[in-house]
Amino acid sequence: MEFWTALEGRHSVRDFSDEPLSREAVEHVIRAAGLAPSAMNSQPWRFHVAMGAARQRAGAVIAQATAHLTEYMSVLGPEKYELAVKWYSELGGAPVVIGVSMVPATDEFESTNALLSIGAAIENLLLAVTADGLAACNVTFLKWLDEGLEEAFCIGDGRKVIAVIALGHPGPLPSAAPPKHADIADWLD
Repeated sequence: MEFWTALEGRHSVRDFSDEPLSREAVEHVIRAAGLAPSAMNSQPWRFHVAMGAARQRAGAVIAQATAHLTEYMSVLGPEKYELAVKWYSELGGAPVVIGVSMVPATDEFESTNALLSIGAAIENLLLAVTADGLAACNVTFLKWLDEGLEEAFCIGDGRKVIAVIALGHPGPLPSAAPPKHADIADWLD
């Protein structure tokens, strides 16, 4: 797929087919993530791939997020609340769930650099997913589930989970990239 086609077509998909995803397909998009730039080439990311029984364990922890959604009812609104409960309960049927972790930084500067670097790695992964004809959704609404996710993904060595990516083949529900703002730059002379 041509670069701009992948860039303009990338969007979060929340409906996956039940078609299994090969290890090679996952390795390919993780390789793209590893090619991202990072502050001082620190490469602070680690990707924890859960498939099969491990995917079920991670999914069971993520499903607990629905208990916290009521706190955000005023933000979500009743129509989005039901969709959010369904999404977190099932993750759209994604066959693969990837936990993204980092070692917590000791100061704000280091933390900012690590998080920006990991964001670049996740975007590389998401663009590769699109280019490969796959589907993904980056999930960051899981802060109160850190310990359970770290256990489910077997994350050790003082690392903390900071994002989860649902990954698979796109499902039958149509989805499209939402419109993006065009006026995003200030031009200075």
